[in-house]
Amino acid sequence: MKYLWWTAQVLCFFISVFFFVFGIDLIRGAYGLDDPFSFIMTFFAASFIILISLTLSLVFLIKMIRVYRCLRPSKAREERS
Repeated sequence: MKYLWWTAQVLCFFISVFFFVFGIDLIRGAYGLDDPFSFIMTFFAASFIILISLTLSLVFLIKMIRVYRCLRPSKAREERS
C-alpha cells in the first residue's frame, strides 16, 4: 500500500510538470497570434496553467520530502535496536 502512495505522488508530480511545459509552450504560442483579444486570452490562460502546475508540483514535492524525512529516522532507530 505504501508503494501505491509513492507511485501516485510521483505520477501527479510528473503530470504537473507536463502541464508546466505545456503552459510555457502555450505562452510562447500566444506571441504568434495576430488578434489582440486572442493574445490576451491565451496569455492569461497560459499564465494560469503555469501558476497552478507549479503550485501543485511544489505541493507534491514537499509532501514527498516530508514523508521521506518521517520514514528515514524511524528506520535508523530500528537498526540501532
